[in-house]
Amino acid sequence: MQGQLGLEGIPGKLVRVTPAKLANWEGCPRKFRMTYLDRPAPARSGARANATLGAVVHNALKAFFELPPAQRTAEKAVLLVRQCWKDDGFAGRVQAARYRERAQRWVADYVERLAPGAEPVAVERWVSASVGSIIAEGRVDRIDRRNGELVIVDYKTGRRAATDEDARESRALALYAVAARRTLRAPTGRVELHHLPSGQIGAWEHTRASLDEHVERAERLAGELQSASDSFEGGAAGPDVFPANPGGRCAWCEFRAHCPEGQQAAPAAEPWAGLAE
Repeated sequence: MQGQLGLEGIPGKLVRVTPAKLANWEGCPRKFRMTYLDRPAPARSGARANATLGAVVHNALKAFFELPPAQRTAEKAVLLVRQCWKDDGFAGRVQAARYRERAQRWVADYVERLAPGAEPVAVERWVSASVGSIIAEGRVDRIDRRNGELVIVDYKTGRRAATDEDARESRALALYAVAARRTLRAPTGRVELHHLPSGQIGAWEHTRASLDEHVERAERLAGELQSASDSFEGGAAGPDVFPANPGGRCAWCEFRAHCPEGQQAAPAAEPWAGLAE
């Protein structure tokens, strides 16, 4: 995890990465190229309802914690969901209204389960820190302080409830924990996935060693994507540098219109197909 050294012993260029950037590279180099390198950027497909739903819940909870503590009620949370609501990606107004009601219930139930007097250290906080050969950064949904340590909290609204294994394996949570430790100068270890539809919480207590494992894997991926990016910018990147990785995920890809392999791998999913039933 030491910074990469040049011939004269000077640290090499640190690679700035977010969890999303690493995930795009690992999942499909071609999607990475179209997302971060191609200029002009290829046109993307329209909004997906599950992404709209997740954004609404995140925005409502952000606004909720920005209120004075005395105003943080379930009723206010419901109102904030309605204020943040958008119909983008839904099959129609009827379906959108049904999920708006669900989102209101999820958020109201969630805030009622919060510990009395709970006050986050930060909400939607950008954290960044150099570690090893990378600069790990990203926006954390919420950071709590419990028993003198920071706790990284990530909200989820997808189909599947969060598990402890999900929290342990989450590269995003691990990198956020590392970056938050440096940014806020406080110990971190516990990371949590809060699944609002089910009320379940997946949690993990990281050790320094387990966080180091995540960082080392991130460094490997960062080295790969930076090498490919440098080749692209230098005009030396052949088609094999950014191959497609076709599979079921291609049904959801926002760039599938520009990828013949992706179109062949799976039929396009409807914009509302990712919603939990």
